[in-house]
Amino acid sequence: MTKDTTELERELSQADDVKKFLDDNKDNLRDFTLAEYLRRLLEEKNLSKAQVIRASELDATYAHHIFGGRKNPSREKVLSLALAMKLTPKETDYLLYYAGHEKLYVRDEWDAVISFALENQKSVLQTNELLEELNLAPLISR
Repeated sequence: MTKDTTELERELSQADDVKKFLDDNKDNLRDFTLAEYLRRLLEEKNLSKAQVIRASELDATYAHHIFGGRKNPSREKVLSLALAMKLTPKETDYLLYYAGHEKLYVRDEWDAVISFALENQKSVLQTNELLEELNLAPLISR
């Protein structure tokens, strides 16, 4: 049975020996590449790569390179994929982690708009329009 992140965090905070914690939780620790995590999300959400790429508004060739693990995308491009996949803010934070970027920070105005868009399942274009209305940098350039 797998443990959720909160349970692992609790165990780690109470652990006397990090090596024992790591050994005891070997099956609960995951280290995915961005491409592996994207493939996992596609399966979990029953989405096709083509659907996500279309909805992301990213260049198709570039997006295929991201899914293939051949590109290290910017934070904005990762967020475009998150919106296209209708991820929750928490799922998006994991995606950002695997892409090597900072998680969403609600005290940042731009990040707050992205979190709002994720919570409300806005499209990439709707999110871009909302950012522009608020005089914030767009998620994607047109």
